[in-house]
Amino acid sequence: MANRVFQGIVCQMRDAIDRVVGVVDETGTIVACSDLNMIGEYQPGFVEERMSGDVFTRNGCSFHKFSSNAHNDYAVYVEGADATASQFASLVAISLRSIKKLQDERFDKTNFVKNVVLDNILPGDIYAKARELHFPTDACRVVFLIRVVSNTDISAYDVVNSLFPDKQKDFVFNISEADTVLVKEIPKGIQSRDLEKLASSIVDTLAGEHYIRTVVGIGTPIFTVKELAASFKEAQVALEVGKVFDTEQPIISYDHLGIARLIYQLPTTLCEMFLREVFKQGSIESLDNETLFTIQRFFENNLNVSETSRGLFVHRNTLVYRLEKIKKLTGLDLREFDDAIVFKVALMVKKYLSANPAKY
Repeated sequence: MANRVFQGIVCQMRDAIDRVVGVVDETGTIVACSDLNMIGEYQPGFVEERMSGDVFTRNGCSFHKFSSNAHNDYAVYVEGADATASQFASLVAISLRSIKKLQDERFDKTNFVKNVVLDNILPGDIYAKARELHFPTDACRVVFLIRVVSNTDISAYDVVNSLFPDKQKDFVFNISEADTVLVKEIPKGIQSRDLEKLASSIVDTLAGEHYIRTVVGIGTPIFTVKELAASFKEAQVALEVGKVFDTEQPIISYDHLGIARLIYQLPTTLCEMFLREVFKQGSIESLDNETLFTIQRFFENNLNVSETSRGLFVHRNTLVYRLEKIKKLTGLDLREFDDAIVFKVALMVKKYLSANPAKY
């Protein structure tokens, strides 16, 4: 990565100073040069000469060592052994040192954010590392977990990374082959619908331009860096709950999980006890697919018999007969609000147990 950055700079420098400009690494190998034919060549005697000082001449070139850390990893060289060449080498070294420092800091910041998100850093070390990296600790941020659900040869990470070019505020990294994390800085007080619009634009871009089908889990906005891990876990829960209860939605926000989140966090033993209590007069397994579909439509129409019968294209009496049948089997009259709530929750609990039989 650094070598590509160096190459772009030295080519521009060649146009400005009309001399061959290059960069060698600590082994004396040319890693960037305005003369492309020289890349990969070895500068003889460089390793020995570099021990004598930061500035020196060798083989008709002026050298100036530079690095963004405590080690002299690189050196700039400019064609010529005169004072002008030495000045040019010093100026280019200053520029490349600053650029490399920014690049290293950006990389370190991304790694820092990744470690915080994955809980790989001690809480007491978070703020110390943040100060070292000049990382703002009190900005408002949110975590998006982007999961690829289709086979593709294109990297979702590369696409998402290109969508968010501000690498000082937005951080993108992989945590697995299928999962990409976006930690985005957001304005305080942003509405959840705006976060969902942003997630939707990511999904649409991946699907429309690259044929990558994804789902996105959204954590809740946080205001301190140490809370990033919590927002990430919420995004994970959002995807898992969405997979269990609402597989058709590509965008699942932790804030909008409702009762599904509560059910997901219950022990399975408690869920099984609840089902035995609710269906003590009969078993939910005795309800066929047609009956379950009728129940779903009945709930969608707010327990309105007339609207549901029209939607199902059946006579009103036929629907009433089905509801009476359900009441006989389960002891619950879905036309009664309280019974309908209990039945709705029981269906969700049953779905949860079917998807996660050994979660706890």
